[in-house]
Amino acid sequence: MQVIAIISTKGGVGKTTVAANLGGFIADAGKRVLLVDLDVQPTLSSYYELTHRAPCGIYELLAFNEPTLSQLVSHTTINRLDLVLSNDDHQQLGTLLLHAADGRLRLRNLLPLFQPHYDLVLIDTQGARSVLLEMALLAADLAVSPITPEILAARELQRGTLQLVEAIAPYRHLGIPPPPLHLLLNRVPAISSNAKLVQQTLRLIFREHSEVQILGTELPAIEAFPRAATSSQPVHRTEYRRPSGRQAPAALETMRTLASELLPQWQEQFASVTGRVGRRPSHVEHL
Repeated sequence: MQVIAIISTKGGVGKTTVAANLGGFIADAGKRVLLVDLDVQPTLSSYYELTHRAPCGIYELLAFNEPTLSQLVSHTTINRLDLVLSNDDHQQLGTLLLHAADGRLRLRNLLPLFQPHYDLVLIDTQGARSVLLEMALLAADLAVSPITPEILAARELQRGTLQLVEAIAPYRHLGIPPPPLHLLLNRVPAISSNAKLVQQTLRLIFREHSEVQILGTELPAIEAFPRAATSSQPVHRTEYRRPSGRQAPAALETMRTLASELLPQWQEQFASVTGRVGRRPSHVEHL
């Protein structure tokens, strides 16, 4: 089971968009995907319509170590895509985990509960430095940090996200190194010299950080993403052909490229996704 945390110490960079659409695409490729919503503003929890809403969510998992999947896991209308809802309505988890002996390792220690049932866990996080964000990083095999193509955003990433990674570095002594960090340029305009400048700036900032990689995939600033969110669909289903006259590739191709870059071991399955509902791989059935 692979675990990817979508992180940033800055809000509004598109973490939920990345988590929802990446999860939807990989589920359509035949993989069993679990979305975990750690954001106190539960946008991911309301992105997809549910066919089954579990009575519990992230609060019961982290506060009470709830072990029953049927109590924790909600099912979305997307086949093979499930969700652990954000339900920390009074924002108590941060304080609870901050004072718990295993607080920052709580999620890492609980994830084996899901391992027999899922191929991938995607963790969406809040856009602020917190014990929950550190916990998500320590639970992940890989971290993805979306960044908008602005110099100030690059500087904030250098200040906030790098400090976050450095803060959990002492866990190396427990055999838990920080996960590799992949930077994803998001909302890139069709014609933007600034995006190229930001790329160059990021490479200069992180040239001495071998654990930080700038992804080759960029998410374009196209209307397909908000349109997909409005219809509660993954974006590759709503735009599987490139519109005439547009330079940016179809959303389907963008999500396939991103998924293949992050999880190259599943490229063959990703190549089979057409985006059309009803023409998805069927060799892996839902639980």
